[in-house]
Amino acid sequence: MKLRWADPVVTRVAAVLVRALAATWRYREHGREHLDALRGRAYVYALWHSRILPLLYLHRAENVVLLISRHRDGGYLADLAHGWGYRTVRGSSQRGGEVGLLGVVRALQGGAVVAITPDGPRGPAEEVKPGAVAAAQLAGVPILCIGARASAAWRLGSWDGFLIPKPFARIDVAYGTPFTVGAGKEAVRAGVASLQRVLQEVTHGR
Repeated sequence: MKLRWADPVVTRVAAVLVRALAATWRYREHGREHLDALRGRAYVYALWHSRILPLLYLHRAENVVLLISRHRDGGYLADLAHGWGYRTVRGSSQRGGEVGLLGVVRALQGGAVVAITPDGPRGPAEEVKPGAVAAAQLAGVPILCIGARASAAWRLGSWDGFLIPKPFARIDVAYGTPFTVGAGKEAVRAGVASLQRVLQEVTHGR
C-alpha cells in the first residue's frame, strides 16, 4: 500500500514527529520588549514563509490566527497549526485572495493577532506583497515583524527554501519595532518598503 501525505494517518504521524523535533529546539529571543508592548492589542505578525515552522512552535497555544493558502500544501500546514492551538483563515494573493483579506481584517477588528507571510504562498521568496500592509491599514492595527535563524537546519528544495531546524538547534528569534500604516495608496507603498526592510533585518541581521 502506497502512503500519501494527504492520508490522515500519515498526517498525524508527521505532526507527532515534528512536535518531537521541535521540543528539542532552544530559543533565544531578541527585542522581546516590542512584542510585550503589544500585549492585549490586535496586530499583524509578519514573517517570511521559510521561517514558519520554528516560529509556529514558539508561539503555539497563543490563539493566534494564521492566514494560510487554499493550496493543498496549505492544508497540511493548517492541520499542524490547529494541533498547536492556532486558528486559521484560508486564502492568499493567488487563490481566494479577497476572501482571505476580508477574513484577516475581520479577525483583526475583533481583537485577534494575525500571522501573515507576505511572500507566500508561492513567492518570490522574501519579496513582500501588499496584502499584510493593506490588512493592517484597513483594520487600523500595527505590524510586528518577526524573524528566526537556526544554528543548524535542513533547507527543503521548495520555492522558499523552507527551513527545518535540526535536533537541539539554537534558534535566535528577533522582533522588530512595530509600525503603523497611514491612509492612502502612498502609505501602502511606504508600508511595503518598511516591511521589506524590517523583515530582512530581523531575519538576516541586515
